[in-house]
Amino acid sequence: MKNVAFIINPFSANKNYQPFLASLQKQIEDPCFYISESTAGTEKFIQDNFDSTDIFVAVGGDGTISSVAKQLINTGKVLAIFPAGSGNGFSNETNFTKNLDELLIKIKAKTFREIDTFKVNDRLSINVSGTGFDGKVVKQFEKTSRGFKNYIKISVATFFNYKPINVKFSAEEFKRHDGDYLMVNIANTRQFGNNAYIAPHASTVDGLVEMVLVKKFTLIQGAAFAFRMFTKTLKENAYVTFLSVPEITFTVDTKDWHLDGEYNEIDSPIHIKVLPKSLKILI
Repeated sequence: MKNVAFIINPFSANKNYQPFLASLQKQIEDPCFYISESTAGTEKFIQDNFDSTDIFVAVGGDGTISSVAKQLINTGKVLAIFPAGSGNGFSNETNFTKNLDELLIKIKAKTFREIDTFKVNDRLSINVSGTGFDGKVVKQFEKTSRGFKNYIKISVATFFNYKPINVKFSAEEFKRHDGDYLMVNIANTRQFGNNAYIAPHASTVDGLVEMVLVKKFTLIQGAAFAFRMFTKTLKENAYVTFLSVPEITFTVDTKDWHLDGEYNEIDSPIHIKVLPKSLKILI
């Protein structure tokens, strides 16, 4: 199989990538692959193989997928995915499964579609990015061995003493939404991962992102919020506001952000801008 390269995150799936690699080598003679241990290493591998490769396959979680995708935006190259993370939000939304045979059939067909991505200031994002409570949670989560249980444990511990962030919008039409929030998320797809749908109506092909403003609630109200996320029924109410926008600017009094589940420090003002049809993805 020519013109295809696999980028494998050895730390995903509890560091158990060997079965995937063994299956790959059994089905493809001398596959082009790279075991990545850093974002810089991934970037160099893509650059070194750019001219000879049409499809880059990210093998890992949302962070791995995002680091590969960011190198392919507006290049004409195609992204494919073998999900091996703890959340797998983006791969869930783009219909990739842990089935190597199915993936290889898709690769041979070479059929793709173009989807939107977006920028948070100068940083690219493909799935869901946010600030506030979940930015703080991701910051703490990255100090652990990861996993859904650790994420829930840190979320609950952080919730009780987390002070809401203050958000102020630049455009007059949005100033009525100025205020204190538990978290603000920018969604290109519907879910964080683990089927937690923070933006049930988000689309990757409408030229818009869904900005989700969430006010702080009680723990009991939080249980209802979580239930609605996991049942795709989250909607606007006294605590949740959705803004569908192609571009928006605001300030926020924290630097804690997550971009596709990876912690980042970003200074205000924040400028969000959609990049329509900027990424080719295998279907």
